[in-house]
Amino acid sequence: MTTRSEYDLLGNLNVPADAFYGIQTQRAANNFSITGVPISHFPELIKALAMVKAAAAHTNCEYGLLERTKADAIFDACQDLIQGHYHDQFIVDVIQGGAGTSTNMNANEVIANIALTKLGREKGDYQHLHPNDHVNRSQSTNDAYPTAACLGIQFAADSFIPVLSSLKASLEDKGKEFSNVLKMGRTQLQDAVPMTLGQEFDAFAVNLGEDIERIKEACTLLCEVNLGGTAIGTGINTPEGYAKKVVANLAELSGKPVVPATNLVEASSDMGAFVFFSGILKRLATKLSKMSNDLRLLSSGPRTGFGEIKLPEMQPGSSIMPGKVNPVIPEAMNQTAYQVIASDLAVTLAAEAGQLQLNAMEPMIIYNLLNSLKMLKEACEMLELRCIRGIDANADACLAHVENSIGIITALVPHIGYANSSRIARDALLSGTTVKTLILREKLLTEEQLNDLLKPENMIAPIPAKSAVQ
Repeated sequence: MTTRSEYDLLGNLNVPADAFYGIQTQRAANNFSITGVPISHFPELIKALAMVKAAAAHTNCEYGLLERTKADAIFDACQDLIQGHYHDQFIVDVIQGGAGTSTNMNANEVIANIALTKLGREKGDYQHLHPNDHVNRSQSTNDAYPTAACLGIQFAADSFIPVLSSLKASLEDKGKEFSNVLKMGRTQLQDAVPMTLGQEFDAFAVNLGEDIERIKEACTLLCEVNLGGTAIGTGINTPEGYAKKVVANLAELSGKPVVPATNLVEASSDMGAFVFFSGILKRLATKLSKMSNDLRLLSSGPRTGFGEIKLPEMQPGSSIMPGKVNPVIPEAMNQTAYQVIASDLAVTLAAEAGQLQLNAMEPMIIYNLLNSLKMLKEACEMLELRCIRGIDANADACLAHVENSIGIITALVPHIGYANSSRIARDALLSGTTVKTLILREKLLTEEQLNDLLKPENMIAPIPAKSAVQ
C-alpha cells in the first residue's frame, strides 16, 4: 500500500497515501478497536461536525482570523461532508479515550485534506492549510464535539419522529378496524371487564403519541450549546463576541434554533440535556416493549392461548416442531427496547463520571444516544410494516371469552348490588355455570333487562346520565 508520512508531537507515522484523514486519525484507529463501529456509522454526527466547522470557518473569516481563500476551501469541504461525501474517511471507533479528541481530529484532518485538494495541493501539505491552525481555529474538541453531538442527535430524531408517527397512525387504523370487536379486558392477567379490541389498539396509539411530543421537547434542550467556550468554557483563543456570532452562523447553516449556553463553563461539563434525552428514549422503549408483550399474549396459541389476534406469519418458528410460527417481530422489538434501556444506564453512569470542567466520557454518551435512536427507528419500521399492519382479529374467540367470563358481572353491580354480584360470581366459578344463567335462575333480573345491560355498547363506556339516575 502506498503511504505518505505525517508528523505530530509523538513523531512520524505512515498514513495511506489516498486517505483524506491524517496522522492523529491513524493513531486513534490503531489505539481504539472496541465496538467495531466507526464514526461513519452515524452520518448525522459527521453532518453536524461539518456544520460546526463550516460555521467556525465563516466566523473566523469575518473576524479576519482566516484568509478568505482558506475559509472558502474549508466551507466547501464541509459542504461535501454535509451532502454525504467522504464519510468512509471517518474511521475512528466511536468509543475512544480523550473526550472526543480523536473524532474532532478525524473531522479536522478530513476537512483539511479535502480543502487542500480544492486548492490544488497534495494531501498532507498542511503548511498551506492545517487541521489545527485553520480548520480547528477558535475551537476545542470540548466545545466543537458536544455541539456537534447536540445537532447530530436532533438530526437523528428528525428522521425517527416520522417513523414513530407512522407507527402511531397504523395503530389508530387498527383501532378503527377493530372498533366493533368485543373482548374481555384483563387486569393482572385476570378477567376484568369488557372492552373492544379497537379500544386496546387506540390506547397503544395514544401511549406512543405522548412520547413523540416528549422527544420534540427534549430536542429543545439540545439547542443550548457551548460552542465558543473552547477548552473549558472561558473562550480562550477566541475574539470577543465570537461565541454569539459562531452560534448564530451555526443556527443559520443547520436550520436548528441553537443558542449559546447561558454559562459556557457550566455547559462544558454538564451532560444534563443528554441524560434527559436518554430518559425519554428509555421511557419510549419501555412502552414499546410493554406493547410487544401484549401483542405476544393476545396472539398466543393458536389453540391453547388467548388467540384473540393473529399476527402476520413471517418465518417458520421451530427446527423440530412442525407448523410452529413464533411472534418474532414483537420479540425483536422487545430486545431492541432492552438494549435502549441498558444504554440509558450507560449514559447515566458516563454523565455522572464527569470531573471538574469536562466530561471525558462524552463518546460513550454520544454513541449510546445515536445508537439507541438508530435501533429504535429500524425496530419501529419493522414493527409497523411486518406486524401491526397485518394483524387480524379473531372476533369469534374474543366474543367467546366475553360470554364465558365471570367479569361481565361488574356491569351488573349497579343493578343487583355488590353482595349479590359477588355471590353470583363465586357460584359461577365453582359450578361452571354462566353468570347469565344464575341471574335468570334467581330472578334477579328479567331476561330482557339482562340482555339490555349486557349489550356491548352498555359495557364499554360510562353509563348515560339518565340511565345512571334511574
